[in-house]
Parts: sequence; structure tokens; C-alpha cells
Amino acid sequence: MGLTVFRGASLAGSGSPDGGQDRWADCGTSAVVLDGASSFTPAVVDATHYVDQLCAELAHRLRGHEGDLVDVLGSCIAAVAGRLSLQRGQSPSSTVLIARERGDNFDVLALGDSTAVVSRNGEVDRITDDRLAAVGHDIRRQYQSRLTTGVGYDDTHRRLLRQLQEQELTARNTSGGYWIAEADERAAEKAVLRTSPLSEVDWCVLATDGVQRPVDHLGIRWSDIAHMSAAELAELLAELHRWEAVDDPDGIALPRSKRHDDKAVVVWTRPRL
Repeated sequence: MGLTVFRGASLAGSGSPDGGQDRWADCGTSAVVLDGASSFTPAVVDATHYVDQLCAELAHRLRGHEGDLVDVLGSCIAAVAGRLSLQRGQSPSSTVLIARERGDNFDVLALGDSTAVVSRNGEVDRITDDRLAAVGHDIRRQYQSRLTTGVGYDDTHRRLLRQLQEQELTARNTSGGYWIAEADERAAEKAVLRTSPLSEVDWCVLATDGVQRPVDHLGIRWSDIAHMSAAELAELLAELHRWEAVDDPDGIALPRSKRHDDKAVVVWTRPRL
């Protein structure tokens, strides 16, 4: 257990002077990655404060804790919602990724559209929650198709994003919709949870979609990322940011909601004894 080492980096995206809304934390034998999103309606707290609180709560409860990850996440959502007086459907939200060594097992939890990439005995598997992608599919396809024509992030693009956000709000934490950390602790029960024998896990990468999408588009190998140092991970994020700014500023090659999304990545590799 004492040999567990998580390494990570984060980088704010467009218009994020406060450091953005992606967070990560090393909790000893576990690590957390969050991707926050602002409320679609006026809220008492902003997304930055929400993810700061949720990240701190998870880090505190996970340190040395070997209980059920769903229970831990649910209790953390409830604690933060109570502390900040959050209301369902009127609050910031966040995806959640957790990776944890637990005795002879390796646990991964995913809530929302961030991605864990895990190598087991050389076979690479992705763990993500893709239910959000099914919400507002036609609008999503429309704005992405427009971007490929070179129109850029214009007024029509922003209007389509507002329509998409309205549909997402209606579907948030509902049966048939998608599930996300917000003010309802029951969302934790809908998380994707995988457990593998620790001896079979070679490495694991936790990435928010601001990292996952350009990495996949550019064909960067996840196995290479898994073995990067913290400094190399920070340089990777900076390079992705440069690619978005210089090579694809208008989202033609990789259609996305904005030029730069926040980015966070954490890696784990099995210690060699």
C-alpha cells in the first residue's frame, strides 16, 4: 500500500482566471478527478467553489478508507449539498472519477462523462459514463457539424449550446437521463463501478473530457501517458492547449463546445517491487 503513487496535472481552459473547474487530488491509496460545470440557473455558489468543496470532502473521506465507493461518494455529495444549501436542478455539478487500491483489488468509479483508461494484463479498457452524450443528441450533432464548416464560435453556436444546456438540465439526475454529482446524493448509486484484481492492473489513467477528446483525436497513446511524470503530464496539457489554439482554434478538426476546455489528468502505474 505504501508504494501507491498517483501523479497528476491540471490546466484551466478558456476564460478561467480562477484556475478552471477541473480538480484532482491524491488521497494516498486513491485519487479523485472532478470536472465541474456551472449551474444553468442563478445559484448561490459557483462551480469553482462546488468542486473545491467536493474534492476536499472526497479526499478527506477516501484517505485510508476501504468502504464502498458508492457510499463514500453519496455521503460526500450530501455533505457538500447541505453545507452549501444547494437545491436540486439549481446548482453546479461535476463528473467524478475515483481510482483506488483496496487490498488485493483495484477499484474505478465513474460518474459523468470523464474517462478512466485501464490496462489489465496488457488489454486496455475504457470506463466512462456515456449517458450524457445521449441527451440533446440532435443539437449536439448540429453544432459539431457547423463547426466543421469553419463558422467558428459564433452567435448561432452559442444559441445551440444554450438549447443543449436546457435539455441537459431537464434530464439531469432522472431515470432515462443522465447522472452527475450535484445536490442529490442518490446520483452516486448510478455511477459505473469496476473492480479488478490488483495483480492484473498494469496502469490506469483518469482524464476529464478536455484531455480525453484531444488525446484520442491526435492519436496519443494512453500507455505513454500512463508512464509520464507529473512534469511531463503538465507539459502534455500545455501541448494540447497549444494545439487547440494554433492548429484548430475554430474547432474544425475536433468540433467542441469551446476552444479550450479545462483539463485534468491523473495516472497510476503498478509499483515494481
